[in-house]
Amino acid sequence: MMIHIDLLIRHGAIYKKASAGEVIFLEGETGLYYHQLVDGKVAWSNFNDDGREILQELVSAGECFGELPLFDQQGYACTAVAVTDCLILRLGSAAFSSMLGEHPEISLAFNKLLAQRMRFKLFLLREMAGHSPERMVERLYQYLHEHSNKVCGVCNKLLLTRQQIANLTGMRVETVIRATKALENQGRVNIVKGKVFLPSPSENGCCGPNKTGS
Repeated sequence: MMIHIDLLIRHGAIYKKASAGEVIFLEGETGLYYHQLVDGKVAWSNFNDDGREILQELVSAGECFGELPLFDQQGYACTAVAVTDCLILRLGSAAFSSMLGEHPEISLAFNKLLAQRMRFKLFLLREMAGHSPERMVERLYQYLHEHSNKVCGVCNKLLLTRQQIANLTGMRVETVIRATKALENQGRVNIVKGKVFLPSPSENGCCGPNKTGS
């Protein structure tokens, strides 16, 4: 979701820059701010003791992240790391609560956002328990196509890397690569110059498989 930038600024939000690779906040730290990404990409992840990443969300411009402490007054549930150079709007927790009091429609939008994220986690748990890696990957691609902004709306290009898919599902990246290649052999996806395109990409798309810039 995206809260209008002018509204955030009126309530005291300030811009913060983060360089690629920079940690924005750590899991468990006290949640002091609402974060809304203006430009760039942010990985919102947990990390195992061995350092393996469990990707919870790849945040794109216009989306928020790290909002749970604003509602339950506990620490951040995940670590946020800038994937690219980023521009972020931050609003203090007290000002955020005041804004919600003045704009109850924003609270309703957050309820919808949290429900969507819960549905996605339930989907992952169900699919991981009941399907082969190949079927799991195919079902995930379909879900992302239908319910997220992680697939280009013009050309159907998947906007996540195979490594990010692996981090999202807990599978090894080699498993994701093999499963995606098997789907290509069955005509269920197209792979062009290392990019995955889901079925029926637009011939007139911005970056479809027939475009030289893919």
